[in-house]
Amino acid sequence: MNDFELTRTLDEHAAERALREDVLHGLTRFPKVLPPKWFYDARGSELFEEITRLPEYYPTRAEREILLERAQEIAAVTGARTLVELGSGSSEKTRHLIEALPALEAYVPVDVSESALTGAAHALLAEHPRLRVHALLADFTKPLLLPDTPAPRLVVFLGGTIGNLLPPERAVFLKAVRAMLSPGDALLMGTDLVKEGSVLVAAYDDAQGVTAEFNRNVLAVIDRELDADFRPADFDHVAVWNREEEWIEMRLRARSELAVKIRALDLVVPFEAGEEILTEVSAKFRRQGVQEELAAAGLELAQWWTDAAGRFALSLSVAGGSGREAPAEASGRVSGAA
Repeated sequence: MNDFELTRTLDEHAAERALREDVLHGLTRFPKVLPPKWFYDARGSELFEEITRLPEYYPTRAEREILLERAQEIAAVTGARTLVELGSGSSEKTRHLIEALPALEAYVPVDVSESALTGAAHALLAEHPRLRVHALLADFTKPLLLPDTPAPRLVVFLGGTIGNLLPPERAVFLKAVRAMLSPGDALLMGTDLVKEGSVLVAAYDDAQGVTAEFNRNVLAVIDRELDADFRPADFDHVAVWNREEEWIEMRLRARSELAVKIRALDLVVPFEAGEEILTEVSAKFRRQGVQEELAAAGLELAQWWTDAAGRFALSLSVAGGSGREAPAEASGRVSGAA
């Protein structure tokens, strides 16, 4: 493919080193913690796709509703000639934007999976043969050097993934995104919104137990990659709404006292009965908070859209200094049923 280029900023052993470091540091501290990125091996990715189709899990449907309704407006406001997607995966969601952006010349997907990047690029170039795809094999939580592509740029960060970062991490991340942007470039970001705790807990603890299997999958990853002897069935899946922090916490709770050997690290990890590993934080947001966090990073909130039920939001913010007038406030929710 002449219009496909891949830049590797991660070597073939980067993931292994990061896993070893995260497991060593996370399971020898109290309370124990594992980053959610380790859910997503091949099996974990399949389980997450299944989660997005569950009746309890609304975020994917709500975000797609907004994208379908607002893609033309996003295109008109940004005039983007380059689309950068952080954590692109299969690039499925951004197809709506790519089709809606008449001036688009380049697409820059950023992901840690080379197979996902190349597979998505083949599919997109078959549909859009005039598009240039310059993929970055990179960790988007680290500072990025974007390829030389036409301005203006639109960076998209979808799925509510920003909620997996704690507030100090979000501040660092948003400042790093702002550093990638020139005046007049924009950020489109998905955020799940604060709502009734019962709705949120159900979304992370479904009746079919798919999310429970997804949560336990991180133990299967450690077993396979680090020669450990976790038995996922020894741990209960727990989802808790933290009202004070306004985030969901996913945990794995030991059913009994046990000790786990992680041979690749020459480590034995003891667990008391009822002891937990925090595996994910998923923050939920309010408009004012999002606006303040963006402003602190040097980004001006220009548009705010929610789905019809007000469950999920897409925010469009602009890097200042261009002299370009910020677009008028959006009216709010999109039309149609959720």
